Amino acid sequence: MHNEDVNLAPNATGPDQIDTGSDEAVRIWAERLAVSPDQIKAAVAEVGDRASDVELHLKGSRSTTTDDRIEAAGI
Repeated sequence: MHNEDVNLAPNATGPDQIDTGSDEAVRIWAERLAVSPDQIKAAVAEVGDRASDVELHLKGSRSTTTDDRIEAAGI
């Protein structure tokens, strides 16, 4: 699977869920969030499989998510 073939959901569970049972999904989310696959798996174990929760957990509470930046820009 090429990266351009992957839409928002690189897994079958939904657009905002990370399927840790899929090495490909974990790898893609790790690239998107600029962390290691192990960090993705640890974050999912800590906060659940919702990608926005994982992103917030990994970046810390002071960071903004992509959704926050889009909303602030009025897009």
